[in-house]
Amino acid sequence: MRGTGPGRTGPRLVAVGSATPPTSYTQQELLEIFRVEDPRIRSLFLNGGIQRRYLTLPPELPDGTRLAETQGDLLAKHLASGVSIGTEAVQKCLKEARADVGDIGYLCCVSSTGFLTPGFSALLVKELGIPVTCSRLDVVGMGCNAGLNALAAVSGWATANPGRLAVMVCVEVCSAAYVFDGTMRTSVVNSLFGDGAAALALTSGGDTGPEITGFASRIIPEAVDAMRYDWDERHGRFSFFLDQDIPYVVGAHAERAVGRLLAQAGLRRSDIDHWVIHSGGKKVIDAVRINLGLTRHDTRHTTDVLRDCGNLSSGAFLFSYQRLLEEAVVAPGDNGVLMTMGPGSTIETALLRW
Repeated sequence: MRGTGPGRTGPRLVAVGSATPPTSYTQQELLEIFRVEDPRIRSLFLNGGIQRRYLTLPPELPDGTRLAETQGDLLAKHLASGVSIGTEAVQKCLKEARADVGDIGYLCCVSSTGFLTPGFSALLVKELGIPVTCSRLDVVGMGCNAGLNALAAVSGWATANPGRLAVMVCVEVCSAAYVFDGTMRTSVVNSLFGDGAAALALTSGGDTGPEITGFASRIIPEAVDAMRYDWDERHGRFSFFLDQDIPYVVGAHAERAVGRLLAQAGLRRSDIDHWVIHSGGKKVIDAVRINLGLTRHDTRHTTDVLRDCGNLSSGAFLFSYQRLLEEAVVAPGDNGVLMTMGPGSTIETALLRW
């Protein structure tokens, strides 16, 4: 396993891996499949900075329409697809880390697109053959920000267990959490989210990958209802709600959230070389970029992930982080900021040092 040699003792990100379902659709194809004619809804799909999303759609019926899935159908989809893409993401991550499943000492699974007991951590232990002595954590229902909340917990374990491997995997099957009723409320959600899983391997005491040097959080209690699940009695399932003012709420608080993170390390925004921000939507990204004084180049991976995959919820920032690494532009001494936003309303941040 890489990353267990001499070096700094802080937790380090040693590898990342991602996976999506096998089927993907352009926004135009989705409008045609679901026979959407309302010009307002079509505009949502076609003008949100998204070209394609990976989804597991309902089965097609003989008349060309799609099956009206029950909440039970959606939970079954969440389970089956989640285990599949979660397994693939972990396997790719381990391969990149040059590690085996037997090396995993801690597994944290993150998801908000369904409720399972036992959770994904137990299911992946069985599916992958992870040691039964592995410590586990499931972070459920925290939303798009949850990847960094979980990373803080995983980092704590890695710090307390130097040389041992911890793995975090975000598993989001957003096509298992929807209501399709032709309203603008549900159409905003239906036009935005995609399915995907991303895994991150950490260890401390090594010299591979960037070191996590700090975390900072900011919750906005006055916007607690701005992103939430409601129970839809008419459709018999959960329905996610996004307030139209979310971009402005997040944007208005972004500077203070990042400022606290940097102040803890004695840094300024000009000291940050790389920005990895949650692909929350075109307006959200623009609001954060403007309020932090970032360039479009700074948010290139964030906008590219949105374009190619949609909003992948808790794992979206790891898809962007993976693209940053593949770009091969980071250098020793560089600083990076990870930033996610979600229900609460919440802004989570982490600081990296290469």
